[in-house]
Amino acid sequence: MKIALVAQDATLLHPRSGSGPDSDDIGLSELTRCLAGQGHQVTVYAQKDQPDLPAQAELHDGVRVEHIDSGPVVAGGGDADLLKRVPAFSGPLRSSWAQDRPDVVHALRWTSGLAALAAARDQGIPVVQEFSSLGVTERRDRVRPDGAAAARIRLEPAIGRSAAAVVATHSAEVSDLASLGVHRSSIRVIPWGVDTDTFTPEGPAAQRNGRPRLLTAADLSQQAALQTLLRALTKVPEAELLVVGGPDRLQLADDDAYRALVGFAGTLGISDRVLFTGKIEHQLMPALLRSADLVLSTCQYEPSGTTSLQAMACGTPVIAPPVDGHADAVVDGTTGILIPPERPALLAQRIRQLLAHPMLLEAYGVAAADRVMSRYSWDRIAGETLAVYDKAVALAA
Repeated sequence: MKIALVAQDATLLHPRSGSGPDSDDIGLSELTRCLAGQGHQVTVYAQKDQPDLPAQAELHDGVRVEHIDSGPVVAGGGDADLLKRVPAFSGPLRSSWAQDRPDVVHALRWTSGLAALAAARDQGIPVVQEFSSLGVTERRDRVRPDGAAAARIRLEPAIGRSAAAVVATHSAEVSDLASLGVHRSSIRVIPWGVDTDTFTPEGPAAQRNGRPRLLTAADLSQQAALQTLLRALTKVPEAELLVVGGPDRLQLADDDAYRALVGFAGTLGISDRVLFTGKIEHQLMPALLRSADLVLSTCQYEPSGTTSLQAMACGTPVIAPPVDGHADAVVDGTTGILIPPERPALLAQRIRQLLAHPMLLEAYGVAAADRVMSRYSWDRIAGETLAVYDKAVALAA
């Protein structure tokens, strides 16, 4: 099968690691590698966001990346800039597919879906849409909007209804898609995966200093969620908290969000037990996750739960709110604990209970690693994605 994967904002030759399809180029690379490994030919179409990027490059055996020059890229332009360049991006797609028709198109995120649908129009090519995150969901969960929020909320229903199939990254997204008018029969839940060769319980762990270690990974702008964690830490006096995220460590001092959190930790009297690591390179994360006793999340919005899944793959239990990707990934009382957000006292109580029972903590870790291996490996995700492609192709025939 010839697969065209449209990821307008992807930077596969200079990969980012993040949470979900919209910011995880390493995960996208793994997905394409597994698709090609099952005998399929994959071409990823992304915009040329740097002048030195080649027009074409081989990513893996059977996987090619094509960079489309859609004009100068505005640094930090976000969805508004991506939307503006959709016409210039979709034109070359249409020409390419007219000459070498793919069997199926898979679009990641909404602007890629607009471009893919425009390019595939009248060519009989089925388009599979994966949003990663929906504008209506982000508005409801009070995620900071960008300049294209209004257009996105207006256009995503049309994109979803026009696609041959829609991939939801977690179960709760199905209801939101249905509310936009997307037929439930065309929706398939396929989570974002984990590299289970890299994130494993076996391997080196980062150095510890004798304290129980808690870890969270979050954008430092998520002040309310991180303040909940800091408040909980005051009631777990023996533990330390590693906060992973934000700019590089050397640039933290210039970051307003970092300074606000440091000040808040100071007012709580826990500055000596909170370490802000700054941005951590992808290859260093497994050792850091293995070094933690627990990985925590208090974010009310988490479409894929990538860091929690990576922690579980490393055998580290997770405490998280029962939302989005966490609700699917964490089996409450088996691989970790689900508690409502903004409950610092309850969170602290659960942390103390687990830290006081090392055997239970270990059992959770073993179950967590088993769950990720059986449900979230990229081989399985690729197989489920191919099943969606097959159905879309059959319906278009």
